[in-house]
Amino acid sequence: MDLLEGIYSRRSIRSYSGQPVDRALLLEMVRAGTWAPSGLNNQPWRFVIIQDAGWRRRLAQFTHYGQIIEAASACIAVFIDREAMYNEIKDYQAIGACVQNMLLAAHALGLGAVWLGEILKSSAEVRTLLALPENFELMAVVAVGYPEAQNQQVSHRREVAEVLLKEF
Repeated sequence: MDLLEGIYSRRSIRSYSGQPVDRALLLEMVRAGTWAPSGLNNQPWRFVIIQDAGWRRRLAQFTHYGQIIEAASACIAVFIDREAMYNEIKDYQAIGACVQNMLLAAHALGLGAVWLGEILKSSAEVRTLLALPENFELMAVVAVGYPEAQNQQVSHRREVAEVLLKEF
């Protein structure tokens, strides 16, 4: 898939077929995430892959969108390692780039994925559930699976002229 085609055709997928996702594909998504830029190349991201249905059910209780987590074949919880950080804003931006790489990789691999952020309201509870130390802060959960149906979603973006403030 051409890179720009992938960017323009990727959509958030919230319904899945139930077909299991091979661990190798999940690891490829994580690998793509690790190739995101980070200040000083500090790579502050850390990941937890959750394929087990029981664990996904336990994770689902911490978000209004739990049905998405339960329907997915896997979830990847993305954490920032606060001990690896050097600049809070830059490191949070790096995590956003990491998650975007993961979403694009899922799309390129024929998977559907969605970035879940509402679960951040329960970040301490998620960290406790996963038995992680306090230096790991939840940044997102990415639900992953094979799309339930062919993606027919249409999305619109503002024209560049609408968002471009100035040119010099």
